[in-house]
Amino acid sequence: MPADEVRLFMALGIGKPTLALAFQKAQQNGTTIERELIADGTLDPHIFYEALADWLGLPFFASINPANVFLTENIDTQLDKGALLRLSRPSLPALLVIAPEARHAIALRDQLSQAPHMREGLGIAAPQTIREAIWKANARARVDKVTDQLFGETPAFSARIVLTGWQGYMLGALSVGFPLAVVVWPDPILLLLHIALSAIYLAAMGLRAIALKLGATEGARLPSPQHAAEAGPLPVYTVLVAAYREEAMVPQMIAALDRLDWPKSLLDIKIVCEADDLATIAAVRQYARGAHFEIVEVPAEGPRTKPKALAYALAGARGDYIVIFDAEDRPHPQQLREAHARFAAETDAMACLQAPLNISNAGESRIAALFALEYAGLFRSLLPLLARFGLPMPLGGTSNHFRRGALEAAGAWDPFNVTEDADLGIRLHRMGYRCGVLKLPTLEDAPTEWPVWRAQRSRWFKGWLQTVLVHLRAPRRLLAQIGSAGFVALFLTSGGMLFSALAHPLLAVFILRSIWLFASGAWLAVGLAEQLLFAVDVANIVGSYYLFAFLGRKPMSAEERVTVGSPWAGVPFYWIMLSVAAWQAVKELSANPFLWRKTPHAPSSIAATRSEETGDLREQKEVQAEDHRRADRPENADHRAVHIFAHDAAL
Repeated sequence: MPADEVRLFMALGIGKPTLALAFQKAQQNGTTIERELIADGTLDPHIFYEALADWLGLPFFASINPANVFLTENIDTQLDKGALLRLSRPSLPALLVIAPEARHAIALRDQLSQAPHMREGLGIAAPQTIREAIWKANARARVDKVTDQLFGETPAFSARIVLTGWQGYMLGALSVGFPLAVVVWPDPILLLLHIALSAIYLAAMGLRAIALKLGATEGARLPSPQHAAEAGPLPVYTVLVAAYREEAMVPQMIAALDRLDWPKSLLDIKIVCEADDLATIAAVRQYARGAHFEIVEVPAEGPRTKPKALAYALAGARGDYIVIFDAEDRPHPQQLREAHARFAAETDAMACLQAPLNISNAGESRIAALFALEYAGLFRSLLPLLARFGLPMPLGGTSNHFRRGALEAAGAWDPFNVTEDADLGIRLHRMGYRCGVLKLPTLEDAPTEWPVWRAQRSRWFKGWLQTVLVHLRAPRRLLAQIGSAGFVALFLTSGGMLFSALAHPLLAVFILRSIWLFASGAWLAVGLAEQLLFAVDVANIVGSYYLFAFLGRKPMSAEERVTVGSPWAGVPFYWIMLSVAAWQAVKELSANPFLWRKTPHAPSSIAATRSEETGDLREQKEVQAEDHRRADRPENADHRAVHIFAHDAAL
């Protein structure tokens, strides 16, 4: 450690043992001494930079008036480090406010002693103070940019326009022509409709049957999380958490984020809040301790959606990698390390890694239990299958880990798409990128009541419909970009569940009609085609129930299966619920396409929380804590252990 730097920190009251440890961490993490001291709580950043200003003989700014910020086109680039900011002053020369690193402050002091006039144009502030001023000063231009950028640069990928001209024409012609055709040729038209619905339904079911056979085994094919040294130096990792009206969730949210196994000096956690959500902002300020936490206040302008908020916060992301979490999420502590190791082992074409989402409150209601089955089938069977064969992957709404460069190249999230995750996964694939899956999960709680579940699911269905309409605007181009297998997979995943939910009541009607014909003695008069369709319809309905249940149960642990219980009594009703939500989504797409129905959350129940802390998990956490204490010792600085989450219900 340079002697001048040692003297500087000792002049600021930092002892040699503390400096030695901070220097060692700085060498290991590729950071600076003060950054490590601030990250571990030894130094308050404002006190440090105020003392540094006094040592340099420069004015210190505890706050900066955003109105005085000199705006430039590229001012948001300073959100990365918050290193400098130019302020305009009426009738006075411009002032440059800086946050110098300690190792550079010594040379700066020498320069100031040789050229005292430089002091008139310099000031000192903490990086957080500089970033806060930039966030506020450029808020209006930034929100306009993120709202309009995707639509302005690649309108074909934006859901801002619900239907293109030819799509609107076809829909109009169909809505008028189909009823007329049914009146004029009822039997052949209904037969053709029946055949088409049954075939598509059967194809969507076939994909899930393949996932039942192959998808759940994909997790075993993935490499285990590697030691950080094997994956190379750790980069800065940005964590974006969209939190709207989540004041009750903040303590649990901050606790979960604090458990992430990543050096705090290399963590950039942004809690993204609506600017008028004062209760959530106040709660975050109360509970979020440490310089690695930052509140991003999104102006209440444009579409009030999660993707707009995430796109707004992306402007200030400091990490090479970015992960999205929801306020209610409890990610596995080592999920970031697994993602980094996987990215390091893959080419740059691997743009995103999706962690599985596991439901932890399946025992609270039948809705939650069936939701848990659905999530297990999707995240532990179907998505691994798509990843295994390099097919387009509709991402989940949380626990997506991105390479920042690929995310920005793809245009990030569409502010007008209410399932921005599924849309982004497909857009990345169209641009030549690929998505994969992780092993270490994120725990979530499912809705337990019908009104909450319906509001959430209708939003998802509406977004999937938006996504299908967006990517089918130019079918030939889409086919050329993703190939025939990708085209079929896209239709059967993003559109498959939506179509199946919409068609389910009609298939039930066809079955009841066939049963009535059979009971009335008219069965022999029915043609062979309808007899075969009856058999297909029964296979579709029964098969969809079977696959729904077993696709979810197969990757579950024994404990999870006990918690979920027997699914058979509830699956038919769940499909009816899906149909109601799907038809509500179709109606809402025409009336209010960009409405974001907020899903309310509550802290995880006492029972669920206790279950996560029992058995092997408690023992594992004790071992992990001891290993972390060992890893902090100088002789073990390069040997931090990586552990596997030992929670049966989560794996």
